[in-house]
Amino acid sequence: MKISRRLFIKNTGVFVSATCIPLSSGILFKKNFIKDKNVKVGGHPWVYAAKLPNYDITPVLETIFQDMKYAQLDGVELMHHPLRVHQSVNVLKDLIDKYELPVIGTSYGADMWDKIKHQSILDDVNRILDNLAAIKGRTMGISVGNTVKMKTENQLDSQAELLVRINNLANEKNIVINLHNHTYEVENNMHDLRGTLKRIPDIKLGPDINWLIRAGVDPIQFISEFGDKIIFMHLRDQNTNGQWTESLGEGDTDFNAIGKALNKAKFAGDLVIELAFENNFEPTRPLRDSLLDSRKYIKKEMDY
Repeated sequence: MKISRRLFIKNTGVFVSATCIPLSSGILFKKNFIKDKNVKVGGHPWVYAAKLPNYDITPVLETIFQDMKYAQLDGVELMHHPLRVHQSVNVLKDLIDKYELPVIGTSYGADMWDKIKHQSILDDVNRILDNLAAIKGRTMGISVGNTVKMKTENQLDSQAELLVRINNLANEKNIVINLHNHTYEVENNMHDLRGTLKRIPDIKLGPDINWLIRAGVDPIQFISEFGDKIIFMHLRDQNTNGQWTESLGEGDTDFNAIGKALNKAKFAGDLVIELAFENNFEPTRPLRDSLLDSRKYIKKEMDY
């Protein structure tokens, strides 16, 4: 059975007071994030993971690297599952060398608002960061977990507290964390995201343009407000009926305007194409061709 990206987010569990919680050493903003032509355009493997048990991409890692190399992408953003196992490090190193395609980083999600889970999440993240550092990954995009209702101030406090601890672990390994949003972080006047930023104003952002749109947030306004914090971005397209497209450029997302907004904000991070298909959608072409079409479109419309 095919699982939608939306259902995955819904089913995955995967700061103190409302005053600011300062980061002990600040968020590390790597100096090799350089403006314009050095911005990297990578790929995220969700569309592969959606078909797999537990969304674990380990069995198809070579296919992912092969397809993303074919698509002329600059790197791969992994999902965290392979990085939980140290044995994957050598496999990934071999693929990186074989396809001359680096791992940019990984996405990661957990219920960070739930203080009871903090230690198990920290243990999990520490293992993943160790393995990510071993393959020279440099970013981790973090999703903080959804709740049935809007998060309370106490839940936001717990969330921020854990993010600070994760950031400190990441800094030790020269990895930069960023907040990766789905809809729940940016709905209700961005209650969740603003709650985190109130507590950790220096944390970096890795927004997903399509989730912003689905939450009713104008991506241009978002970039205008938060551009100095954005170091990472997921790109996905949808039709006027709200359904995801097979490739970027087949829907009505204004990527040209988004590119101009990023340029105005002096964006100096990574752009990552993350394709997703609705339930029961049957692709009309190989995934690697959809990735290639998307890469060409981003070059044409966004000049990256």
